[in-house]
Amino acid sequence: MAAITVNFQNTVGKIKPMHGVGQPPFAGSNFGMFHYLTEAGIPFSRLHDVGGAYGGGRWVDIPNLFRNFDADPDDPASYDFTFTDLLITALMKAGAEPFFRLGVTIENDARIKSYRIDPPKDPKKWAVICEHVIRHYTEGWADGFTYNIRYWEIWNEPENFEEPGRNEMWTGTKEQYYELYDVTAKHLKACFPHLKIGGYASCGFYYIANGGGSSREKYFITFFDGFLDYIKAHGSPMDFFSWHSYASIEKTRVFADYARRRLNEAGFTECETTCNEWNPEVNLRGTARHAALVTAMMLMMQDTPLDSAMFYDARYGTSVYGSMFNPLTAEPFPAYYSFMAFNELYRRQNQAEAVCDIPGVYVCAAKGEDCAVVIANTGETAAELNLNGIGDVKSAKIITDGVNLGDCDFTGEIPANSVLVLICD
Repeated sequence: MAAITVNFQNTVGKIKPMHGVGQPPFAGSNFGMFHYLTEAGIPFSRLHDVGGAYGGGRWVDIPNLFRNFDADPDDPASYDFTFTDLLITALMKAGAEPFFRLGVTIENDARIKSYRIDPPKDPKKWAVICEHVIRHYTEGWADGFTYNIRYWEIWNEPENFEEPGRNEMWTGTKEQYYELYDVTAKHLKACFPHLKIGGYASCGFYYIANGGGSSREKYFITFFDGFLDYIKAHGSPMDFFSWHSYASIEKTRVFADYARRRLNEAGFTECETTCNEWNPEVNLRGTARHAALVTAMMLMMQDTPLDSAMFYDARYGTSVYGSMFNPLTAEPFPAYYSFMAFNELYRRQNQAEAVCDIPGVYVCAAKGEDCAVVIANTGETAAELNLNGIGDVKSAKIITDGVNLGDCDFTGEIPANSVLVLICD
């Protein structure tokens, strides 16, 4: 029997925003699905891969906002904010703060020809362009807005190569990226000392969990080590470091600890960490098992040094990774309800001590005006639960086969591949 012990009198920290998402669910200029973000209390939507095929659309990417690199970056007429304004405004109305990636969309066919993933030919000018994008959305420049958008990320996965000579995000050397980061971060931090400037959306740390790996996975580590050495030597500011994981729950826990340790060793002890792409076993999307794994990942990440996380992703449409909405019906997949479940913890703010002694079962508890406990069973068999310290259960909801966060009678058992939400006095 799984023993879960909760002590609501012992607050161990704040519930962190682990239920952020990547690309939000919109089609064309229709943002009608954004109510789902509001209803799940989604705190962040990271804006990467929203630019359009090959980065050549109308949204977010720097080449979409500033279409002629030879134009004057101080002239509002050089910018095209039209469609991105619509997206940013819709997200702010939905209560999901944009986590703004300054860069370009991935080019999956870069091995044939790349278009926008080359290093900017003038890093300083690129930094000034980014400055004006930020001023437009936070200071009203160029008929803009005064939105509270705090996080600005410099590029994405610059070390992402499938094979030597093929990189889907960055055709330059690692040293060219280090220089771009240094120049841009220094410029933006000088302009906006109150905002969070960081990067670089690392592909991840699979090599260290696998006891070795491919040359590609080893390069991720080489790139990371070189980046830390470079920005330390150059005094580059970094308010947050972002990284990605498509590995298992427990391997991702290892990565979170590793990233925090390496940042501390390099002297970046105040730098936040965010896993802003993750998705366990995406091939299972649309199933209760996937929802259980997604919930378990958020519960696990809450107990790591991570400061935030963003699932990849919440898009609506045809996609390998779009795992929250059915692309044929626009109805939520079971995993969407995982985010609603985690929000029961987040809106109560205070994490309470909670311990579970059975592998494959994850738990987190929170206390506000009342209390909530979220339990995810990623095992293939039901688990009998011996609950200690929970008190009277006012209501219970479950995610399981055929039920998406529906009311249930708590019988002291959690089915296989399911999520249980208990609201307590």
